[in-house]
Amino acid sequence: MLKSKIKIGISLRITEASNYTEKRDSLSHDWAQFLEEIDIVPILIPNTISNINEFLENLDLDGLILSGGDNIGDDQKRDQTENKIINFGLSNKLPIFGVCRGMQMLNVFFNGTIDESSNPNHVRNPHSLEINNQKFSDFLNNTIEVNSFHNNVINKSDLGKDLVPFAMSSIDQTVEGFVHKNYPIVGVMWHPERLKNSQSKEILRKVFHEKGFWD
Repeated sequence: MLKSKIKIGISLRITEASNYTEKRDSLSHDWAQFLEEIDIVPILIPNTISNINEFLENLDLDGLILSGGDNIGDDQKRDQTENKIINFGLSNKLPIFGVCRGMQMLNVFFNGTIDESSNPNHVRNPHSLEINNQKFSDFLNNTIEVNSFHNNVINKSDLGKDLVPFAMSSIDQTVEGFVHKNYPIVGVMWHPERLKNSQSKEILRKVFHEKGFWD
């Protein structure tokens, strides 16, 4: 029998619940619903596992997602966990998909930098992206509409080593989507789990379901 669903490990943000003193790992409900629609089983990766490599090795994963929420540096434990997740993915040749903060983590991992937007139209305003990479323009429209929920941006000159943009913001020409030259890695600055549009779903389908996409 063919395996119709694949298992993707997903990182978690660290939050504090009111009236409780302990920190908690959490994930938006949007993610489980979104991944179910594209035949992906989400496997949650805690931030407090003592041996993250051993934990991941036992899961038999088909890929990894670095989720969004908060900034790099807000919680050292999450930063450390996600860096280990990236290293594990590279060592095991697993596709990695970074969302918002996750994209920023990937950029920093490959020695890129993050800037802060001063454009008031960038945040919480729908805006279009220009698709400028053949690998993605083959199945996406020339322009797609997304939303941003943060002030952080990645300028083309601040991209990490061997990261190539495939989507640029029409507002300020910042990078909103990139792919790695040599590894099965994609980052997007918007939240596909919140938009749930066909374009976002198709990107994740290609990344995780179609091995030929990386040939």
